[in-house]
Amino acid sequence: MARKILVVDDTRNVQVMLTDFLNSQDFEVLTASDGREALEAVQACGPDLILLDIMMPTMDGYQFISQLRRVSDIPVIMITAKQQEADIIRGFDLGADDYITKPFRMRELLVRMRAVLRRAAVKESEAPLLSVGDISLDRAKHEVQQSGQPVELTPLEFQILETLMQVPGQVVRRADLAMLLLEKGFTGSEATLKIHIRNLRMKLGDDLNQPRYIETVFGLGYRFLEAE
Repeated sequence: MARKILVVDDTRNVQVMLTDFLNSQDFEVLTASDGREALEAVQACGPDLILLDIMMPTMDGYQFISQLRRVSDIPVIMITAKQQEADIIRGFDLGADDYITKPFRMRELLVRMRAVLRRAAVKESEAPLLSVGDISLDRAKHEVQQSGQPVELTPLEFQILETLMQVPGQVVRRADLAMLLLEKGFTGSEATLKIHIRNLRMKLGDDLNQPRYIETVFGLGYRFLEAE
């Protein structure tokens, strides 16, 4: 399932530019032209992330996020031409998760979006136990069970499985998993990642051709299959 991104900007060209780029990155994109429209979109569609301009008619970005935070903790990245320190501080004080100034590079925006979405996923799944189908993962005890039986994993295999199980049914990109390898001191090459995924599949008794748990999404990454 594609992540839903709400783009809130009163400039049509910006809406189109961001929509085209984010669609190419497999996001579903919604748009709004001011804060009031954005609040209606939040209630109707429940986006996973909001990209928010500040200077808009009817209800500006500051007013919008102030009202949003009364009812929701959907992550927000402010995208604006306002570069003064006071403006940035005000945005964070009102509840923004990140702040990027115009003009910006699309790749930088994408990296920031993925970082914010990762933090949000961790926050949503802070409970010590993750369970999808017959696989359960206990963060506190660092244990994995399959149909009640223990599965012995290396620390890195545990973290890869945890990352996939946090977003069942959704693709986790190879680049994000490679970054996890790098953070743990391993090479982030695709070949190394494939070895760890293969070992994880073997320990779960998964079939590469008819996977029950970890599916390869060619050209993108991997996803943990939702229980049927």
